[in-house]
Amino acid sequence: MTGPMNDGKDTEPRDGGARRVQSVKGTKGDQAREARVKAALKANIARRKAQAKARADEDEA
Repeated sequence: MTGPMNDGKDTEPRDGGARRVQSVKGTKGDQAREARVKAALKANIARRKAQAKARADEDEA
């Protein structure tokens, strides 16, 4: 059937649009990742503070 409604061209992608997945924000995975990053950042800051204190104590002695 050819006519104005069907001109022989596909109107949808051949793969059915499976590759056009929109990212979903606010998923549990993202929250877990944010929590891990936040915890790592806090640990790094604490470690740097401890190192700075140790250096300051060495300089005084």
